[in-house]
Amino acid sequence: MPGHSDQNPAEEVELFSFPCRFEIKVMGRQRKGFDALVSKVVSRHLDGAVILNVSARESSGASYVSVSCTIEATSRQQLDAIYFDLNSESDVLVTL
Repeated sequence: MPGHSDQNPAEEVELFSFPCRFEIKVMGRQRKGFDALVSKVVSRHLDGAVILNVSARESSGASYVSVSCTIEATSRQQLDAIYFDLNSESDVLVTL
């Protein structure tokens, strides 16, 4: 049967094998402390683990900044919670 799959639609295919290193990128308007805000929000979900790397990069016009955090992700639920928390911050414009 065309388009038929043996996979149950309720089953999710996991794209990552946890634990794994994962980079979270967050963009917002350039303001003092944006990188600290991102680090604080991400750290809330690490159960005492540390962020492995944090880097920030300004846009060409210096109006925006992107902050990248590398973590040792433990589950899809953890990543979902981090992204939900980041996107609830008014200073965060985009998450990748």
